[in-house]
Amino acid sequence: MRVGLLVGRFQPFHLGHLEAVRHALRHSDYVYVVVGSAQRSHERDNPFTAGERIEMIKSALDGNKVDPSKWMAMPIPDADSHALWVATLESMVPKFDVVFTNDALTYLLFKEDGFEVSAVPYLDRSRYSATNVRDRILERKDWESLVPPQVAKLVKRFGGVERVRALMRKDLTGGAHG
Repeated sequence: MRVGLLVGRFQPFHLGHLEAVRHALRHSDYVYVVVGSAQRSHERDNPFTAGERIEMIKSALDGNKVDPSKWMAMPIPDADSHALWVATLESMVPKFDVVFTNDALTYLLFKEDGFEVSAVPYLDRSRYSATNVRDRILERKDWESLVPPQVAKLVKRFGGVERVRALMRKDLTGGAHG
């Protein structure tokens, strides 16, 4: 059985992420979806908690009929140094065969440790990025069409629209991160 690993922050989980999971599942039998920077939340670039992000992923994958026996989402905190990150991840995730990522640092770190690493085709990257979703929330523009409907409902239920706007306004006015 070929096991894949897909790493992301999913802040929030959008349609590009959904396509990345589908891609990973087309190229492996099972996928660990690693929710990176799990210890970070309530920040401009990381507004959602690991638990909220896992709930988004589960809801989106269930709602899009992705077989729940084929994947597992796992929160993984950042390591103190890049050199230790792969070893930290290996100690927290069951054995995997291939890493799916488009992040240059993640690609390099896993490649240097001898892993097979595969890029994920982007789904209109200029449109489907978590940064774009957060920016559109702040600008009061349509963001809901960029995420699965299940995620839009959860973002609202979590108070995520208000949270993103408050965190990004603080950043724009020079306020401290909390």
